[in-house]
Amino acid sequence: MSSGFSITPTEFKEFSAFLEKSCGILLAEHKQYLVQSRLSKIMQQQGCGGLSDLVMRLNRPGGNTLKEQVIDAMTTNETLWFRDIHPYEILRNKLLPELKAENRFQKLRIWSAACSTGQEPYSISMVIDEFKQGNPGSFSSGEEILATDISSTVLEQARRGEYEMLALGRGLSQDRLHKFFQSSPQGSWTVKPNIKSRVRFQSLNLLGQYSTLGQFDLIFCRNVLIYFSSDVKLEILRKMHKQLRPGGYLLLGASESLSGLNDLYKMIHCRPGIIYQAI
Repeated sequence: MSSGFSITPTEFKEFSAFLEKSCGILLAEHKQYLVQSRLSKIMQQQGCGGLSDLVMRLNRPGGNTLKEQVIDAMTTNETLWFRDIHPYEILRNKLLPELKAENRFQKLRIWSAACSTGQEPYSISMVIDEFKQGNPGSFSSGEEILATDISSTVLEQARRGEYEMLALGRGLSQDRLHKFFQSSPQGSWTVKPNIKSRVRFQSLNLLGQYSTLGQFDLIFCRNVLIYFSSDVKLEILRKMHKQLRPGGYLLLGASESLSGLNDLYKMIHCRPGIIYQAI
């Protein structure tokens, strides 16, 4: 079966409903090519006669492995180091100084939601490291970055913290490369232990519950809400609000905004950049 296998409107509707129910991703009608290109290999391996055949198998009891493979294939894992830069400047220049000034005794906790292959949480850890070097004694109780994603494939790569030079060239300066990574004989580079030790990776579906994650000072939920319907997006943001400590901050992607939840979040203009503070 080639990547150009045909999809009927009914089949596309069935698969779109499965995907939205499983992980919240909303497929636009013109995205048939995406389904064809990303599922072709799985369809071949499973010997499926068509997309409806695949959907039928996905809905069978005990089809969790296949379901995970399909969600992995359909999840967009586009990412880079210090993406959009402004959130990291806000973290370094506003948020970390504020949190340091509170002189608290509890651990600094940050959640990186939809962390993909680890660039975001490791970038956050690097900023914390740089801040602590300039502010000795900060956060004496330690720091934890919880990094979550629905894809077990990207989480496995993120945990290794090992990247090829091509991936490192996307947003990472040479100074930070040599400061925070160690090279291997094979030509790849690995995140240094002091940066990696702050980050804990965990599988999480954003449609599920977050109550066991605990409270956070900051939540990075960037460039993922654009894939959800308005109702699902609002539900996710309500649940995240419950996980933010009073006065904690939510950081969204450059093309994402928060509306309809003015009773939960206050917009803060950082010039450049916007963040949202939990009320």
